[in-house]
Amino acid sequence: MNPLKSGTLDLALLAALQDQPRYGLDILNHVNARSGGLFDLREGSLYPALHRLVKAGWIESDWQPSDRGRPRKVYRLTDDGRRALQHKRQEWQTLRGALDALLLRRAA
Repeated sequence: MNPLKSGTLDLALLAALQDQPRYGLDILNHVNARSGGLFDLREGSLYPALHRLVKAGWIESDWQPSDRGRPRKVYRLTDDGRRALQHKRQEWQTLRGALDALLLRRAA
């Protein structure tokens, strides 16, 4: 089972781009490596999500030369994308806090 749902996928992709622009397979490898392989992100999920984020105005892309031949499409956060990342990060922290309160059965 792949626990990477749409909202979580958007957050993961935005976070992968927060420090530097990346091309598609670099994003995929970054997310999978940083999650310890838990997300198991695949190209079939990655590229539709990237297109959705471009359409939303949260990321933009352009073609850049590659040292390995063909140019690569490189994605970067827009200002709206940085705001969306901050908002989604706050949502995640709120959800995490609520779940921790439920799961960490603290004595009253």
